[in-house]
Amino acid sequence: MYMPETLYLVVPCYNEEDVLKETAKRLLSKVKSLASKKVISSKSRIIFVDDGSEDATWQIIETLHKKDTTYGGIKLSKNRGHQNALLAGLMMVKDSSDIVISMDADLQDDINAIDAMISEYKNGSEVVYGVRSSRKKDSFFKRNTALFFYRIMRKLGVDSVYNHADYRLMSARALAELGKFTEVNLFLRGLVPLLGFKSTVVEYERSERFAGESKYPLRKMINFAIDGITSFSIKPIRLVSSAGIAVSIISVFILLYSLVQHLLGNTVSGWTFTIFSIWLLGGVQMISMGIIGEYIGKIYSESKARPRFIIEKQL
Repeated sequence: MYMPETLYLVVPCYNEEDVLKETAKRLLSKVKSLASKKVISSKSRIIFVDDGSEDATWQIIETLHKKDTTYGGIKLSKNRGHQNALLAGLMMVKDSSDIVISMDADLQDDINAIDAMISEYKNGSEVVYGVRSSRKKDSFFKRNTALFFYRIMRKLGVDSVYNHADYRLMSARALAELGKFTEVNLFLRGLVPLLGFKSTVVEYERSERFAGESKYPLRKMINFAIDGITSFSIKPIRLVSSAGIAVSIISVFILLYSLVQHLLGNTVSGWTFTIFSIWLLGGVQMISMGIIGEYIGKIYSESKARPRFIIEKQL
């Protein structure tokens, strides 16, 4: 006898009071619809993860849970960042579900793509990535910086899915294996492809944010990109070594040039070139130290093995 899979939707939230009620309404409608068609089990749930919000987000989650136990909630003790909040939700539901779909609370991800994701899972895929079909609605700056980021990640040997954020379906088996990764510096978009299970993509049109403000300003996007690169590739360190070798070779030619100028009596000329060289080498050294420092900082964070999240309340 066929038993439909239990689906859990995991939705990280940080200061989402403006959009949360509408998000909950649309997700509940989708879950009820799929359950009525026997696509998923009636035991399927919607789990909101409150990442230390400073507004009424948690109060709304509690109210939703009281009205309908299809809604569940996890409240972190403090703000731990989107990736940790998402992981907290995934790890808390992995033993209760057959499949889990993660998505953001801002309604930019197309909820109707859930049907296609489940269909691909039933066709044998353990991981299904929600991928934006285009970036036409993004600004010129955001569109091109995103393209640059994915290309850099590829060049550095990081396996990531282009135009994929954290809208994805994962099977219980894939989640169990993800739970074995213990690093503190999380970049789930790079970790999930490392699992190696059969995967596919489902394209969808990304909408404008329904309400509220983006939780990823330029500063956070840059930090996120740096975390992604330094968590999965040591090529920047090798680039530092290569730059050091290149500068050393160039310095030999500069030395020969200086000797020639000295023999010709042009000891005063070349001052501009000398100053330029000093500033250039100083800049290279500072950048190199910064890159190395970034890796040392990550080693320091990992060595302390602090918990990635602490749960205060659970509904």
